[in-house]
Amino acid sequence: MSAPLSIGLPSKGRLKEQTEAWLYDCGFRLEIDGGERGYRASITGLPGVQVQLLSAADIAAGLDGGDLHLGVTGEDLLRERGDHLDDHVLLLRALGFGRADLVVAAPQSWLDVETMADVEEVAVAHLHRTGRRLRVATKYMAQTRAFFAAVGVSDYRIVESSGATEGAPAAGAAEMIVDITTTGATLVANGLKILSDGVILRSQAQLAAGLTAAWTPDQLATVRRLLGVVEARARALRLSLLAWPVEFAAKAEAVTEPFVAQGASRRANGLLAASEILFDIAGALATAGVGPVSVSRPEFAFEPTSPAVDNLAVRLRL
Repeated sequence: MSAPLSIGLPSKGRLKEQTEAWLYDCGFRLEIDGGERGYRASITGLPGVQVQLLSAADIAAGLDGGDLHLGVTGEDLLRERGDHLDDHVLLLRALGFGRADLVVAAPQSWLDVETMADVEEVAVAHLHRTGRRLRVATKYMAQTRAFFAAVGVSDYRIVESSGATEGAPAAGAAEMIVDITTTGATLVANGLKILSDGVILRSQAQLAAGLTAAWTPDQLATVRRLLGVVEARARALRLSLLAWPVEFAAKAEAVTEPFVAQGASRRANGLLAASEILFDIAGALATAGVGPVSVSRPEFAFEPTSPAVDNLAVRLRL
């Protein structure tokens, strides 16, 4: 019997709730072993899977280190693993929740500092005036160094933050910060502003695969089943199914031909089309005297292949 597919899922907080809701919406249910305080689980509807409930940071480390086959965690935490990430981890699907931006923030009192170019000028002046480099507090050291190097800021030093990073300037521990934010409200409350070109990463939760884990064809097949359902659910949310009486079939097909050219697909006495053009199609049918036209929403829309899984198979050479 093949070893189970190891999946890391968040163990607490908002990200845990959002991940469970996402799985449930796709038709899967997380069953936690040992009750709510358990750290192992299974997924109903997806056999051959062993779930480990971990912190988001531990999931990123597990994917990077090859201890997990799959995981759900923030892209910010994955990118912080370093430049080698793309050799160790493959991002399979952005999940649309857990959104946050990794940003550079400066004191609001720095009226002349709005861009990273301004930061370089301030850093040079600070060094000449004090003999010390500008301090930047952050937990995201790898991404800070890479971003500052890319924009040409060099006269600074990183102060590793172990607590509430946004409070570092007020506490005198740093002049600027690099931190994660969702709305920016906490930064404003602490007298900080995001630089106009200071967004390092627009992060969200990602379903990712660990490329250095020990993989088998059976484990890849389980991923294909999972992604097939996940992608089918996401695809269905963007689609509508229009149906018309059989006696109007010929007229309706002629009227909807332009929409088929735009990507809609024919069904028996109907059309499966993007919801964004639903009213355009309904209007064209009404003008042609076709009706009544009913509309329904599919729960899933399956395709025979998954480019994301095909790419994973290539990377794994399976």
